[in-house]
Amino acid sequence: MLSPLRTRLAVLAGRFVGHAYRLSGRGGDGASTRGRAMLAVDPNALHTLAQGRRTVMITGTNGKTTTTHLAVAALGQAATNASGANMPSGIVAAYAESEHPSAIIEVDELYIDIVARQVKPVAIVALNLFRDQLDRMHEVARIGRRWQQAFRAAGALVIANPADPHVAYAAMDVDHLWFDPGLRWADDSATCPRCGSLVHWSVRRWACTCGLSMPAPDAWVDDDGLHFADGGCQPFSLKLPGAVNRGNAGAALLAARVLGAPLAQAAERLADMRSASGRYASIRVGGRMARLVLAKNPASWRAVMQWAADHPIIAIVNARASDGRDTSWLYDVPFEVFQGRALGACGERAADVALRLHVAGVRPIVGADLDHVARLMPAGELHVLASYSAFTLLRRQAVEAP
Repeated sequence: MLSPLRTRLAVLAGRFVGHAYRLSGRGGDGASTRGRAMLAVDPNALHTLAQGRRTVMITGTNGKTTTTHLAVAALGQAATNASGANMPSGIVAAYAESEHPSAIIEVDELYIDIVARQVKPVAIVALNLFRDQLDRMHEVARIGRRWQQAFRAAGALVIANPADPHVAYAAMDVDHLWFDPGLRWADDSATCPRCGSLVHWSVRRWACTCGLSMPAPDAWVDDDGLHFADGGCQPFSLKLPGAVNRGNAGAALLAARVLGAPLAQAAERLADMRSASGRYASIRVGGRMARLVLAKNPASWRAVMQWAADHPIIAIVNARASDGRDTSWLYDVPFEVFQGRALGACGERAADVALRLHVAGVRPIVGADLDHVARLMPAGELHVLASYSAFTLLRRQAVEAP
């Protein structure tokens, strides 16, 4: 279907601005800049370009970029905003770049309602809701209520995490598939989203005295693969580290299945993926190789600790707008597990990190810059855990994994 003239002009404007952006040498692909130019020419461009396509939207505080990459890999091909530009400007640029009839789109958790109205998704993958960017983000409960309204209005299948009370409550009254990624994080779900009472957490489940409790999953992951309540299991192998990424992969497989991918074929396609938009990529720092990891809030730090705790670690923390200027979240990271060891600390808030490590009984290794700290770290596979602004700069140094 031929787009209206105004939309075609918007696409041309985006291409022109994108070319100018690349010539400027500012780095990145300029997706958001292109998209802003498009929407200035045609405010309805997102709706127009999404028409006639089957779209799956992927959202959550943590893991949405990696899950989007995994879902595209599982499907084989799709229109997507793989660079992580997940607000309307970046999303409209993704639709303009590809005419593929399927789209897998990462969406910022605060824009679910706005984007869903425009693209009319067939499914929404709702991963989790955690505290993030404390100085400017809404409380988790408020975002959950917004999701509930968005899910009801969208009329799409919601692939929702029943282990997160706020996600589960938001999806209970709509067409849903409960997918349990296998991880538990109670710190951001202490109170019931229905009545406000304290939630009781056991090892694997949660429940409230008002009767709200964790739904039984329709699908879940473990070391053997993706399981279904009817007894089926799809094995898959993954080079991305940790249980958190097995959960992301399970959600990705379900997203690809919604769009028509045979499950066995989709699982095979995941096996060779080593990084996602710089996440888990290899970088060279201080004359040695390191694995780059985005660690932007307490939940992401806890997830990384499950698989990287035995390795030398450098924490690089900034407090720019994209990170959140409030670094008090460092005191919700259980650094005490490293007691008696040394961890590197650098970035614009290296002193904040060093103090937190000292309080936890960890010896901070602080240097002038990342290369300096890396040279001081003990032997072993180095892991650099970076907040968002630092991560964005460092991923440009990513090299091919050995």
